Amino acid sequence: MEELTSKAALCLDLVKEKNIEKAFVSVSSREVNEFNVDGGEFSLFRTLFDNALSLTMYNAGRKGFVSLNRIDAASIKAAVESCADVSESSPPDPAWDIAPKGENGDFVKGCPTPDIPALFDRSKVFMANIAEDYPAIIIEQMIIKHIKSKSAYQNTNGVIYNTVSGKNVVEVMFSAHEGEKSSSFYGSGVSIDSLDKPFIELGTFREDFENIQKQVHTTPLEGKFTGTVVLPPQTLGGVLYVLLSNFCGDMSILNGTSLWKDMIGKKVADEKITLSLSPLDGRVVCGERFTSEGFRSENYDIIKDGALNSFMLSLYVANKTGRTRARNSSFNLIMAPGEKPIAEIIKGIDKGIIVGRLSGGDPGANGEFAGVAKNSFYVENGEIKHAISETMISGNLLELVKNLRGISKEVSCDGDSVLPYAVFDNVTISGK
Repeated sequence: MEELTSKAALCLDLVKEKNIEKAFVSVSSREVNEFNVDGGEFSLFRTLFDNALSLTMYNAGRKGFVSLNRIDAASIKAAVESCADVSESSPPDPAWDIAPKGENGDFVKGCPTPDIPALFDRSKVFMANIAEDYPAIIIEQMIIKHIKSKSAYQNTNGVIYNTVSGKNVVEVMFSAHEGEKSSSFYGSGVSIDSLDKPFIELGTFREDFENIQKQVHTTPLEGKFTGTVVLPPQTLGGVLYVLLSNFCGDMSILNGTSLWKDMIGKKVADEKITLSLSPLDGRVVCGERFTSEGFRSENYDIIKDGALNSFMLSLYVANKTGRTRARNSSFNLIMAPGEKPIAEIIKGIDKGIIVGRLSGGDPGANGEFAGVAKNSFYVENGEIKHAISETMISGNLLELVKNLRGISKEVSCDGDSVLPYAVFDNVTISGK
């Protein structure tokens, strides 16, 4: 850690020698110990090392940025020169800024020290569990790794953050097979800071394996109707990311295209919906502790009881638009759970689908979207009938979050987000 801290200090000393007004630098090193499984067999173990430096400077409102994977003194000096050259050719913009000096910090996150034997043992047990409990599942590829990171962050206002972090990551790509028939591929994963639990019990692994086994044989959905969609946690996260990025993010607010731009404090969703960005939540593994601009991270609500509470704005866009900077720059999304189990909510659905995966482009500026529901199931009269082949769904995201039928009491924690099932009405579902 001391070496990284001295490298960051050297970089800023060189910046100050050039009379640059404002700058921040991050110097980091990473060690990855990784197991690979291909075709159901362990195929590789490797240890990877890398270093990185990123430098941003603002001089007379002109921005320069450079990143490199070398942190020796000569490379740092060259990086400062290059960054200064970039800034001189940039247009001036007084909205660029960095955090003032506040409370500095040394952070230790997750499990920095790897336990390779235990990680390997858990991996072997995981593969045995899959083979025994889900015999139709074929593991196409599995990557299990421990990532240890160290970083030193400093800015010219005197902000100093030193971080040591570590986490275990389990990622699986798989499909189900019966004779010559097979399902489509599916991916699932978690980030964890403890090896206390069997991997099969984490995240949504069991549910995902079970569902994919049922999708070897699919039936085309007939006709077009307005119905209900069930979004499991692994699908819901992607839908909410698109929604919030398009209507609360930097670009849509800066360009003035967001239909929520004047909705702070007003209702934008069903009152049962509360969405928070919470990197400091104990269920989040190695969550952000400070933003790239140098501010200490805080949890905050984007939507609270259906009302828009905040935008996800960087300091630059906040300065540019006269709005409030977001309290963190993560996407560690947490959705407040409901009171009913998902099975009970499904029993109330007349006609709809459970969307295992959604593939589609970005919505329009008005929120209109269309996508292909994959790895999905048909629901009728409160019963899950059968797996369906690829089916189109369409609607409007801004209306979707107003047409909430229910939120499950169950939640899934994958180390990055904590999400329930969410069920929405009035979606157009188009079969053959």
